[in-house]
Amino acid sequence: SDVMSDRGSVKTTCPYCGVGCGVIATPRADGSVGIKGDPEHPANFGRLCSKGSALGETLALDDRLLHPLIDGQSAAWSAALDLIAARFKAAIAEHGPDSVAIYGSGQLLTEDYYVANKLMKGFIGSANLDTNSRLCMASSVAGHRRAFGSDTVPGTYEDLEQADLVVLVGSNLAWCHPVLYQRLVAAREQRGTKVVVIDPRRTATCDIADLHLALAPGTDVALFNGLLAHLERSNAFDKTFVGRSTEGLMAALDAAQVMPLADIALVTGLASRDVHAFYALFTGTPRTVTVYSQGVNQSTSGTDKVNAIINCHLVTGRIGRPGMGPFSVTGQPNAMGGREVGGLANMLAAHMDLDNPKHRERVQRFWNSPSIASVPGYKAIDLFRAVGDGRIRALWILSTNPVDSLPEADSVRAALEACPFVVVSEAIRHTDTTRHAHVLLPSIAWGEKSGTVTNSERRISRQRAFLTAPGDARADWWQICEVAKRLGYGAAFAYAGPHEIFAEHARLSGFENSGTRDFDIGRLGDVTAHTYDALAPVQWPQPTSGSAKARFFGDGRFYTPSHRARFVATPYSAPFGDTDATFPFALNTGRIRDQWHTMTRTGKTARLLTHMAEPFVDVHPDDADRCGLAVAHLAEIRSAHGRCIVRVQVSERAARGQVFMPIHWTDQFANHARVDALVAANVDPVSGQPALKHTAVAVLPFAVERYGFAVLKNKPALATLAALDYWALAPAVGGWRLEFAGTEQATSQLLPQAPSADVVSYRDAQSNRAVAFDGPQLSAAVFLASKPVGVARDLVIAALTATFDDSRARLRVLAGRAGSDTVDAGPTVCACFNVGRNTIIAAITAGARTADAIGKVTSAGTNCGSCRAELGGMLHATHHQKAS
Repeated sequence: SDVMSDRGSVKTTCPYCGVGCGVIATPRADGSVGIKGDPEHPANFGRLCSKGSALGETLALDDRLLHPLIDGQSAAWSAALDLIAARFKAAIAEHGPDSVAIYGSGQLLTEDYYVANKLMKGFIGSANLDTNSRLCMASSVAGHRRAFGSDTVPGTYEDLEQADLVVLVGSNLAWCHPVLYQRLVAAREQRGTKVVVIDPRRTATCDIADLHLALAPGTDVALFNGLLAHLERSNAFDKTFVGRSTEGLMAALDAAQVMPLADIALVTGLASRDVHAFYALFTGTPRTVTVYSQGVNQSTSGTDKVNAIINCHLVTGRIGRPGMGPFSVTGQPNAMGGREVGGLANMLAAHMDLDNPKHRERVQRFWNSPSIASVPGYKAIDLFRAVGDGRIRALWILSTNPVDSLPEADSVRAALEACPFVVVSEAIRHTDTTRHAHVLLPSIAWGEKSGTVTNSERRISRQRAFLTAPGDARADWWQICEVAKRLGYGAAFAYAGPHEIFAEHARLSGFENSGTRDFDIGRLGDVTAHTYDALAPVQWPQPTSGSAKARFFGDGRFYTPSHRARFVATPYSAPFGDTDATFPFALNTGRIRDQWHTMTRTGKTARLLTHMAEPFVDVHPDDADRCGLAVAHLAEIRSAHGRCIVRVQVSERAARGQVFMPIHWTDQFANHARVDALVAANVDPVSGQPALKHTAVAVLPFAVERYGFAVLKNKPALATLAALDYWALAPAVGGWRLEFAGTEQATSQLLPQAPSADVVSYRDAQSNRAVAFDGPQLSAAVFLASKPVGVARDLVIAALTATFDDSRARLRVLAGRAGSDTVDAGPTVCACFNVGRNTIIAAITAGARTADAIGKVTSAGTNCGSCRAELGGMLHATHHQKAS
């Protein structure tokens, strides 16, 4: 069936990025869960990335929130729900509906999202419901609505395989959407697809690029305006399509023609020949798909960037046909589903408009609700400012971690500290946000949830439960409905299960639609519990009458009042927060290959922290020399809003004058690495999306007396690390690994000295090290040095699961390096198969000349493929060394 792939296995959907990969989960008798890709799912056809492959390793119940807590004390569900309803009701009575708010997440299922939106906008009567999708997709939503009259992603994943040119703008597809990347790589090998990457950084995706345009941050509008002007000069317009199906071209052209090619090259920092090569390639290749992601959206000009890209597709008629179109790839598993139900403060459900009185009346009538929000609510940045200054008196946070993920994060933390009443629904007990909750509600997690998500190509898939909910954990939709009942709205929230919520959502999408709105899944409005459980992946639209279609706009008909697409004038303006003498570097933030958001899930498995185990800043070699930064030493990153202390990486991936830091580390994993504490809360004026990719910072060497590295059988209490200037903690197989630095006194306190332990130690002028054993098992190994500790980390970590009966083996652990009879695989490169750098170099030395050849010998790069760029770099470096 669609649900079961074989006995005991359940078909579900990955909870990570917007690719929406199908997963087959198989619970085992020993309590573990086998994970593999679903070969029948049209998003991934069986492939999974390193994160998806490791899902079974993230399901342990350690640090799960299992019971409701009121002010930190265990409470019954009835008491917690009564209190939430009473405090929301009191705030509304005294200060009005806009004094309460919900802040949600793309981690929510569509059914959770739907009832939260319904409660706030249709029954409480306020549009103060925003989500962390504001941080990733709001500019794309706004650009779609300006151009198409609707938030419509026109194309499908198949377009990547049918295009002759794929332009990747602000998208590190290799690391952030690895399965889509592999589909593109396969198409490139089979069809000769050309690839252009437009990104300030040289990312792993550039490994397949025919042309990499490392433009200056925030200058995409200038580049695409120039392309629009070039298309006119080249007589490349589709005059029939433009005349029949668009409007507003002259205003867009006027804005685009302001800047000649020489000025475009100057503003973007690109060579004129490279700009011209891109323009010529785009002009001469009808089958072109432009894929864009956070590098476009997370900008003060994000919406204009989106429209500048769409303008170039509209003017050439490259939309709605195979292998053609602008394509927004979403960051979260259900960012699209959230948009469908109106999960942003300026939207209504079913892609209807909050500012349209007819739409408001229609939704209110369908819900039979007492009121309907008539003005937009606070968008994410303004929402937390309203929390901070007291306009919002009660806040409910669902499945997200804003203390880490919002810009000016220290101000967000202060706002929550000041808020009279904060509710957090969360699966994890300890996050940087849960510590500020007056009421904590235990939510179910992936593997326990049942509902739907929608991926980047508009495909709705089921997440199915294959585990029993632990403790008192309950679904988010159930929590919301129970509070709604206590607020007096019981009849409208009396759902027997998520299938009834989905059915209502589907019926609303088709209600008085008749093709007037893009989002229509009315055909699914009569699902039962049985048919919902069996629901196969399905792409919308799915109207009650008429046929489904894979692509939009191929017929030249849009959802604007005139049914014509709108060109949008996008005059170029420099990004906010430019660098100066005090803050001379532009900080870019983003994801790394094996981690997800704030690591509440991926941080549970050692395998995903073997590639990059601690926070870092990536600096160009020239900037490192100029600033006195050394590889593996520490740096302090400062902005006008905060500071971080992280490890220094030196590479040419970052351009001169730019630095990169990952977004994932929180106070649960490191003491000074919350990158969004640095980031300014500058937003796009149309979408309200913050410019998380561009903040002016200073980068300074951070001096310490001692560096340290430790492996520990037991997780250290975070309070015991408080005296250290720097620490970063990560799980390891058999225990924990710790990088740290500080004063000699603070670091020496970590050396094992317990009298009951068998301790072997060594000290000289430069270093101090000790290892402790509990019987034949290693309990701790600590290495201190005046410089960054140079030990074979993977070998020392492996000692946690070894047995030590003789003194020579123990001394080898103390030495921290391989003996003549030990193989050091080196730092992990391939997380899917745990293949180390030294193993790969040995394969290259033995004759492997391609990434495929390395894969045959070592398996590296043969699953998700996101390490293949690194394999290519190692091949090049090894052969270059031989040649020299």
